[in-house]
Amino acid sequence: MASAYEVYQEKMTKTLSVLKEELNTVRAGRANAALLDQVTVDYYGVPTPLKNLANIQVPDPRSLTIIPFDPKSLKNIEKAIQISNLGINPTNDGKNIRLVIPPLTEERRKELTKVIKKMGEEAKVAVRNCRRDANEQIKKAEKNGELTEDDVKSDLDDIQKATDKCMKDVDEIVANKEKELMEL
Repeated sequence: MASAYEVYQEKMTKTLSVLKEELNTVRAGRANAALLDQVTVDYYGVPTPLKNLANIQVPDPRSLTIIPFDPKSLKNIEKAIQISNLGINPTNDGKNIRLVIPPLTEERRKELTKVIKKMGEEAKVAVRNCRRDANEQIKKAEKNGELTEDDVKSDLDDIQKATDKCMKDVDEIVANKEKELMEL
């Protein structure tokens, strides 16, 4: 059976990867195919992720080109992008869809910075919840006589050190995204 610490480490790693994925969907004024990760298209009545229906290319830093595998899905892809919360209007040339990423205004950058910080705080809350669960599991094991007092102290210290490192990683990830967002 996996120890509380191993389970905790796995959950922290997942939390960090989810945070990175969420931050990739925040538009930073630069073309990035990950912007479209959350877009789902109604494909013959089935909600399907855009990346499963088309090839997404980044021809230059300010644009994305979407080349559908099925040309009949072009209208549905265009519609899905329009109703998504990206704030980018697609241009359909009959074969491909082109997205031109407009530069961000100062006001929009500040709004997005708040969103990024909120995502970071949510990740920290998730890490703290994992820590609490792991600590409870360790104390329960001690109560059942599975761990000695020294083992408990050592495990709790390890979990706290890992929590501190993870919090630092979250802050670093958020700071890097903010820096990317504020670049002109």
